[in-house]
Amino acid sequence: MEPHILVVDDDREIRELVARHLRKNGFQVDTAADGLEMRKVLKTARIDLIVLDRVMPGEDGLSLCRDLRKTSDTPVILLTLLGSDTDRIVGLEVGADDYVAKPFNPQEIVARIRAVLRRAQALPPSAEKTREHVFLFLGWRLDCRSRRLTAPDGSVVTLTDGEFDLLQVFAERPGIVLSREQLLDLTSGRQPGVFDRSIDMQIARLRRKLAVYTDAEEIIKTVRQRGYMFAAGVQAEAST
Repeated sequence: MEPHILVVDDDREIRELVARHLRKNGFQVDTAADGLEMRKVLKTARIDLIVLDRVMPGEDGLSLCRDLRKTSDTPVILLTLLGSDTDRIVGLEVGADDYVAKPFNPQEIVARIRAVLRRAQALPPSAEKTREHVFLFLGWRLDCRSRRLTAPDGSVVTLTDGEFDLLQVFAERPGIVLSREQLLDLTSGRQPGVFDRSIDMQIARLRRKLAVYTDAEEIIKTVRQRGYMFAAGVQAEAST
C-alpha cells in the first residue's frame, strides 16, 4: 500500500501543488487548511507522514507539532518561509523530523518524504529481543511488552513511540556511553545526518517527563563530547 500523506497549509495553491506532485509520485494524499481539519483527518485515516506549514492563522505549525508529539510519533516535515538555523532548530525541538524552506522545488518535498519514511519505518534492532522484558530502575518500571512506563508513585507516564524506544535502548545498556549516531541506529535505523541533533531534543523531552517524579540527571547523564549514558542501576525481569 502506498504511503498516506497529510498536507496541512492555509495557502490553497501550495496545498494543491504539493498534493498534486505527491499523487504523481504514487502517494495517497489528504489535505487540510488548518489544525481543526488536520485533527479531523487524523481521527479517520491512518497517516504515515504530515507535511505541515509553520506559519498559519490560529494554531501555527509549531504548536500543532508540539501537540501532536504528546501522543504520536507520526513523522512531520515543516514548511516555512523562514530558513534560518534558529527556526530549523526550533522546529526540531518541538518534534519535527525535517524542515523545508519556501520557495521550494516540489520534487525536493518528495525526496525528503521518502527519506523520512525510510527512517521512520525501520524496525528497532532490539525490539524482538526485549519485547517481553521489564526493566526496574529508581522506582520506575518499564514494561517492553505492554510498552508502558510506570512512575515510582504508580502512575502511568505517557511516552511517544520514539521516547519509549529511546528509554528502552538506554535501559538495555546501563553504564554505557552512547553517541547520537549509535542512538539513532539503535532506536530507528536512521542514518546520521543534518538532523542527528533531533536525538538531543527527544532526550530533552524524555528528561522533562522523568523529572516530574525524580532527578532526570540521575537517570540519563550527558557525557561531554561523547553522548549520553543511562546512569541508573537496572534490574531486568520477565514480563508477566
